[in-house]
Amino acid sequence: MNIVAEFFVVIFKVLWAFVLAAARWLIKPKEKSVCDQVCLITGAGSGLGRLFALEFAKRNADLVLWDINQESNEETAEKVRQLGARVHTYTCDVSKRGSVYRTADLVRREIGDVTVLVNNAGVVSGHHLLECPDELIERTMMVNCHAHFWTAKAFLPKMLEMNHGHIVTVASSLGLFSTAGVEDYCASKFGAIGFHESLSHELKASDKDGIKMTLVCPYLVDTGMFRGCRIRKEFEPFLPPLKPEYCVKEAMRAILTDQPMICTPRLMYTVTFMKSIMPWEAVVCMYRFLGADKCMYPFIAERKQALNNNEAKNEI
Repeated sequence: MNIVAEFFVVIFKVLWAFVLAAARWLIKPKEKSVCDQVCLITGAGSGLGRLFALEFAKRNADLVLWDINQESNEETAEKVRQLGARVHTYTCDVSKRGSVYRTADLVRREIGDVTVLVNNAGVVSGHHLLECPDELIERTMMVNCHAHFWTAKAFLPKMLEMNHGHIVTVASSLGLFSTAGVEDYCASKFGAIGFHESLSHELKASDKDGIKMTLVCPYLVDTGMFRGCRIRKEFEPFLPPLKPEYCVKEAMRAILTDQPMICTPRLMYTVTFMKSIMPWEAVVCMYRFLGADKCMYPFIAERKQALNNNEAKNEI
């Protein structure tokens, strides 16, 4: 095709993409069925992972739950069974490549091919960079970022063969813009988002339109993971921590309508856009005004105090 003609076709497609995006705001898309689909959720033992399991169970998916904590994973499984859904639990340390591949082989042999993969497992060290042990930094990167590579390599080949599947990356708003004191966590979430976006482009380039990708980027979620985190008190009523149930329901709506990305609350889209166009010093000024520049410091102080208390107890 002549490059000029192709250029106008591209312009039309770009404008049409805006029209379709606007239509999604006005007309609620129909949700797809995940009934009898094998849905694997990492970090299913608590927090968002447990809530994702319950939401998929309500829709009659065949649940495969991974967590490093066998006891909490079984607790989630019991709640899923009460909803009448099929569920299978596996103890897996997603920070270890070998553990992921071995467990994935077990799943394929015992359950079948995974068609919905929810990469949800996440950790945070809760230390300033120079006070954080190297092994905790490595653990954060392995669980929050590297594990996505291993799970995708384990389950994507069959999805490609069938041209059918859905990969969900549960990241964070701190993978779109950062703050002080949680360098390892921000880096891991930036990495997870970069991986997700690159894989999305690879699937598009391969014309594998049957495999969907959804990126989930919530603001602070009230799961206790960042207990103590605070912005400026005058703004706290307008940006409170998200209720986990709200966060998961919004994410499920995005997943079931094949939405490529969901930020909660919607204000996060604006923050991300402003960060990309504002000069760095302007961003710093806004962070300081909102109290977002040191919002993690109270959280880190609480973690440090808790650690000191545990050490004191162990010495008694």
